Amino acid sequence: MELDPDLIEEFTNLKVSTRPISAEELANFDVNAPLRQRNAIDHPSYKTIPKFFQAPPPPEDTIRQNLRKEAHSLFLHQKSEELLDSNELNELWSTLEEHVTQTTSANEQLIDFDAYFLVQGAVSGKIRKYVTARLLGTLLVLSPHPGLVEIVSVFNYIMRKSWLKQGRIGLSFYDEAGQGYLRETDMEQYIIDLIPSLAQIRDCMEPSFQPFYVCTVVKRFFFFLDVQHRGRIRIRDVLESGMLSELLDLRETADPMDPQGQNPFSMAAVLGVYQNYLSLDKDHNGMLSKKELADYGSGTLTAIFLDRVFEECRTYEVQMDYKTFLDFFLAMDNRKSPQALQYLFRILDVGHRGYLTVPTLHFFFKGIQEKMKSQNEDPVNFEDINNEIFDMVKPKDPCKITLQDLIKSGQGETVVSILIEFHKFWAYENREENPQNV
Repeated sequence: MELDPDLIEEFTNLKVSTRPISAEELANFDVNAPLRQRNAIDHPSYKTIPKFFQAPPPPEDTIRQNLRKEAHSLFLHQKSEELLDSNELNELWSTLEEHVTQTTSANEQLIDFDAYFLVQGAVSGKIRKYVTARLLGTLLVLSPHPGLVEIVSVFNYIMRKSWLKQGRIGLSFYDEAGQGYLRETDMEQYIIDLIPSLAQIRDCMEPSFQPFYVCTVVKRFFFFLDVQHRGRIRIRDVLESGMLSELLDLRETADPMDPQGQNPFSMAAVLGVYQNYLSLDKDHNGMLSKKELADYGSGTLTAIFLDRVFEECRTYEVQMDYKTFLDFFLAMDNRKSPQALQYLFRILDVGHRGYLTVPTLHFFFKGIQEKMKSQNEDPVNFEDINNEIFDMVKPKDPCKITLQDLIKSGQGETVVSILIEFHKFWAYENREENPQNV
């Protein structure tokens, strides 16, 4: 490849100076100025660089906004036509069964390379897009049977892929910005429109409870997926999290043998959270004071920790509303998760320095010592607890514990719990006598 002579001359004539640059020169430096003022570089290749970003039209440009929304809706409808319905899935399964290569003693139906490609030719063109060579290659690598794969593996993969596409398309209809993410209002509208199809919710929910159900569901999605608190979650993250699958499972009629409480979006689970909130609200004003929140869980959260909660979390005249309580509940109920540890670490990080020090740990442990004193328990030496915490976490810096140190150690739940809740601390201290309580 020959270099442009003008470009060679441009860089050949550049002079390198070693003299110091003054503050005035630096302030007046124009990064947009050409390398040579008399002739700006105009290389032909600059005209062939593709445009990789198209800014959305401004809100006031209603014509372009409506055109964009219409094009987005048309695109999603086209993608919806590629989805497999129940009849097509039945056709796929029947075709796979017709081309089984062998059946094992455990009744596993297997298919080999040649039979798989016969299936490709036997199914409709719409299904054929899912029955790919790449899928077969992937399943062959994972299969315990050399050169063979179970037809149920092929079917389950294609069915799940179709369902994920369906979920992505369904969520994308609510992506008002068209940028691949949902805001809280978008997610709320999606849940509202989805409820009539959720048999386990629709048939047992009072209309007056719907706003609380929607709020609880949306808050769970955002607590676990919007860790940076940007007020939006990526549709891709929603699909990969598995939470949408749990929510859509509620479309099926409830199995009497399967406890609904295991699904966090079930009516039993959501009602449990809401009733917990109501039971704490002793004065029935719809808000929680610090004194009322102190009864949460075992009722042994330290006063120091509760003070910090009300300092860091959004409150209204030092009262906590249901939305703020949901964040608190999700953090306390999922202390092993990185998202919960991030929430609790923010409470513990009094100086907002991004790490915990020995004085910080001592500050919170005073709350445990006060609880012990009120229970007439023998005092525990802080130095012993401090050493145990640092031994459990093993931080990179021997004097500081960061959030990443807590998460990486796998002991974050234990460390946080023994600093904020007397009941958990007592269980930890007596773990050898009652290991099941730890």
